[in-house]
Amino acid sequence: MLSPIQVLCSDITTLSLEPEPFASYTEADIISTVEFNHTGELLATGDKGGRVVIFQREPESKSEPFSQGEYNVYSTFQSHEPEFDYLKSLEIEEKINKIRWLPQQNAAQFLLSTNDKTIKLWKVSERDKRPEGYNLKDEEGRIKDISTVTSLQVPVLMPMDLMVEVSPRRVFANAHTYHVNSISVNSDYMTYMSADDLRINLWHLDITDRSFNIVDIKPVNMEDLTEVITAAEFHPHHCNLFVYSSSKGTLRLCDMREAALCDKHSKLFEEPEDPSARSFFSEIISSVSDVKFSHSGRYLLTRDYLTAKVWDLNMESKPLETYQVHDYLRSKLCSLYENDCIFDKFECAWNGSDSVIMTGAYNNFFRMFDRNTKRDVTLEASRESSKPRAVLKPRRVCAAGGKRRKDDISVDSLDFTKKILHTAWHPNENIIAIAATNNLYIFQDKLNSEMH
Repeated sequence: MLSPIQVLCSDITTLSLEPEPFASYTEADIISTVEFNHTGELLATGDKGGRVVIFQREPESKSEPFSQGEYNVYSTFQSHEPEFDYLKSLEIEEKINKIRWLPQQNAAQFLLSTNDKTIKLWKVSERDKRPEGYNLKDEEGRIKDISTVTSLQVPVLMPMDLMVEVSPRRVFANAHTYHVNSISVNSDYMTYMSADDLRINLWHLDITDRSFNIVDIKPVNMEDLTEVITAAEFHPHHCNLFVYSSSKGTLRLCDMREAALCDKHSKLFEEPEDPSARSFFSEIISSVSDVKFSHSGRYLLTRDYLTAKVWDLNMESKPLETYQVHDYLRSKLCSLYENDCIFDKFECAWNGSDSVIMTGAYNNFFRMFDRNTKRDVTLEASRESSKPRAVLKPRRVCAAGGKRRKDDISVDSLDFTKKILHTAWHPNENIIAIAATNNLYIFQDKLNSEMH
């Protein structure tokens, strides 16, 4: 058997949200979030233009029984529109910050999407039949003259072309003063939380006019502000536990059974700083940009600017594992600060068995780390190197002044405008989704499709 990292390099299916191979794109086309649903059959992306595109996995072809179903566009809808806060004279972007699927309870699917201020619950359903034979309406839907109705008939459902309907079911607004950076659905499937820079709110999915504030780190005097909330997530199995990360590199695990306001954490995960390695950029690069519970609920995966870390919930003093994502950039921090790249927020993801982690980097590179073998690989998501059904070749970045092998890429030639911030992993299979600017790439396990 191949290791998961080798498997994921084996086969590729590429999807793109741009119509032409190298067509120009606008800022609104840039993908801002990617999320599989709980079965992996649907994949949703949100962009800076406020649109949500849902892809559906096609069933296996009868003519090719061993071929894996590919993802095709299922539905597209406008989730958010640009708004203006007249009280603060502030424009509210339509950009989709996060999408979270709710577990499927019936034939319809539900998802939450949020921009900086407003969270919306959407229902995605299919319709392949239409009612015909109304007594009081004609075929075009116009009301008939009752005097012309001489007999009664039973309306019947007739087959029609499949139509996917997306409708807004709830709008959760006016609860956040600052920009929403995270939403997370609770394991009770009745509540979810939303986090901004200074507060975390708990919502009931059926109640839109009120939420409960469960974390508030806003100081009385804003000049005393030393850190902000960067991400938050519920535990996958225990509905009372959640974690949130901060710009100081700390993680706080909170238990809602202890108090209504969880300003006092149950556990604080923090790595002691090495005084000899401290620099002007230390606090910036230590800020946690993403935190994810493992599927088992035992571990936490975090991403800061240069590293990905795995924490054990039972060990607060230091991370269990630390992985260098692009340590070759350490010498470039000054120029990265000047062009604002140092503030980029990279996300991270677990595979279905919690044995491999994935996160993005620059130059359209993304990194994978096998926790068991300690092996890692750098791969590239780009049209130039990715053709459907082609094998992905591992890439290697050569640090400045280091020995350069054939096909190595110099750190000086990296394109910092091409960055992979958003990634997602299929919950059960070795299929990953990578957002690279306005393109969506889906990498698929060839071995898995042959064995299916």
